[in-house]
Amino acid sequence: MLILLQSINIHFKDLVEMGQLVEHYKFHSEEYGDSFMVFMSKHYGELKASHNEKHQEEQKDHEKLPFQHQSQCLQHLVFMVDSNPFFESRSEIPVVRKGNFHYQMSDSQIWGDGLFQPPKQA
Repeated sequence: MLILLQSINIHFKDLVEMGQLVEHYKFHSEEYGDSFMVFMSKHYGELKASHNEKHQEEQKDHEKLPFQHQSQCLQHLVFMVDSNPFFESRSEIPVVRKGNFHYQMSDSQIWGDGLFQPPKQA
């Protein structure tokens, strides 16, 4: 639930401040006769700047409302292309290659010294 809320930019502090939002909406509804959509526009939408200029006395109440935080996510992706490929680079750790091949001589005469002789060293 926390990851879902944070992915749509809702913080725990915003949930705590929801009571302030309801209280301030009731004030606007009684004092100015604002509907919920007008209230949201005055505090979060296009009427926000004019509302803040006209009602400086409500500034303390506006700071307590949820969703007032500014957050920006900026990520830089950097790709480095090296002239030496990774697989050709030499490391400090010595690479020991041990064969993973075990050969056991067959007792059958079918395989003899002919064409179908398997390799003796891997």
